Amino acid sequence: MPSAKYMAARILKMDYRSLVKTARAVSKKTKRPLPAVMKDIVHCGMKYQAGYNDYLEFEFYLLNEEQRATYLTRGKNNDIIKRYNDKTYEHFFEDKIEFNNTFKSYVNREFMDLKTASFEDFRRFVARNPKIIAKPSGGLGGEGVDKYSVKDYVDVKKMYDTIMANKQDLIETFVVQHDELNRLYPKSVNTMRMFTFVKDGKGHFLQAILKIGNGGVVDNFSSGGMYTFTDDEGVVDVPAIDKADIQYTVHPITGTDIIGFRVPMFREAVKLVERAAEVIPQIAYVGWDVAISDKGPVIIEGNSFPGVFQRRASFSKDKTGVIPRYREYMDI
Repeated sequence: MPSAKYMAARILKMDYRSLVKTARAVSKKTKRPLPAVMKDIVHCGMKYQAGYNDYLEFEFYLLNEEQRATYLTRGKNNDIIKRYNDKTYEHFFEDKIEFNNTFKSYVNREFMDLKTASFEDFRRFVARNPKIIAKPSGGLGGEGVDKYSVKDYVDVKKMYDTIMANKQDLIETFVVQHDELNRLYPKSVNTMRMFTFVKDGKGHFLQAILKIGNGGVVDNFSSGGMYTFTDDEGVVDVPAIDKADIQYTVHPITGTDIIGFRVPMFREAVKLVERAAEVIPQIAYVGWDVAISDKGPVIIEGNSFPGVFQRRASFSKDKTGVIPRYREYMDI
């Protein structure tokens, strides 16, 4: 049961208009009276630290009390991070340049810090790598990430000036995606969010989410992409969903089957993130963004405050969340 202090803070910060909107949506879907839905949402908040977004996203209205206890909610996720991730080490993950330097052998691509590099350094970099990715070192959620190609500019100086004007202080070689993931969707690098936990100095893989582009050049959920889940062998076993909550069993643009899609080199990716997790064990719980390149898995970035991902109730045969898996390695 969450503390009284935590619940008081949640009550004060609650968006009551959105709460009522969510309750009405559930009431319409389930044909249950609005007051009963409101009461159940409050009950789940008190007992399981489940906000109204958790209640809707993970379909708590389809679960009994025993099943609800197996679901990771945002409140419980915050508790994990507070307990197992030392804030004084978060900078290794928050600054993308520091992250690349710290995890250089896992990033597996060339990069450059434009805050310290000269234009001549930049010119030599793009001579070797005519296609690059540029991003702000402190950006979040794919914000400010762009692809650049030398052929699109009259000269390299113009390209450099554009990147600097956009305050993109980190450049990286472009990841050439594995052919199988291009078959799924070729216009973005379709990454996996892979969760790990460090116990007794050893990294353990928890679960993987496959993020897929859908019309844009990035796979981020917030930017029009979709996501789905894989099993422990990298095979997608549930439909993908987008921000509008539309479900996809087949990619609407490429026509490639999503359910049954096998992520190539998945077990190699698992080993990669388990080893990377051991570099900064003070941040025990990490969500890694991993791409599968034509040469193998590469880590794009790590998240020391990973979001909550788990199969919704209607996607799960036994209606069980991720907490039983997490309890194999942590006290939750």
